[in-house]
Amino acid sequence: MNPVRVCAPARSAARPRPRRRTAGLLAATLTFATLLLAGCSGQSPESSPAGAAAAPSGAAPSGSAPAGGHHESPKPAKGPVLARSEPQKITIASLGLSSSLETLRQNADGSMQTPKDPALAGWYEPGPTPGSQGPAVIAGHVTWNGAAAVFQKLKTMKAGDTIQVTRKDNKTATFTVERVAEYPKAEFPTLEVYKNLDYAGLRLVTCGGDFDPQKHYYDSNVVVFAKMTGSA
Repeated sequence: MNPVRVCAPARSAARPRPRRRTAGLLAATLTFATLLLAGCSGQSPESSPAGAAAAPSGAAPSGSAPAGGHHESPKPAKGPVLARSEPQKITIASLGLSSSLETLRQNADGSMQTPKDPALAGWYEPGPTPGSQGPAVIAGHVTWNGAAAVFQKLKTMKAGDTIQVTRKDNKTATFTVERVAEYPKAEFPTLEVYKNLDYAGLRLVTCGGDFDPQKHYYDSNVVVFAKMTGSA
């Protein structure tokens, strides 16, 4: 049986230097090669972790360098934002989904870790926290060993659906979905997903499109774009 592999980053010749920021945010290498969520692969055509989680390993904290190496200054916040606080749980009522969150960090090669438990989503810790200014990223597997995983129904979300994220500071940030999109991996909109924001944003990411059982590979990614509309 072949070892389990997950969504691997696509490759690109461009490899901008990582930049560091203070204010409690870790450095992020917004390299195209580590941002794109390329292939989903697994043990076998019968038991593949089909759609293993999108691994957006360069998710940029507000003000860090986007692909291409250009440094953007933080934009003044518009609308409600919260102080940085680690997320504990994500709830999506329209999907009947409630999941505690793993913490996803960077691997040695700069790629993002993926959730170890297919039943749980994971928050990318070097990026913004859900509710703070910027594009917070939560990733999850779509299937695993032929069975549905935490984000299996993510592509069915619609504009207007709500997402709630409970944080360590006991606050719950509510996000409203603006749109849901599916992109071929070769056309993943890196800057659109990870660019600096003047509000508290959230991106949910997983694999999508067609699954090739020979290559154990999904050819697309599903991205949910949402904006914080309240907190309690």
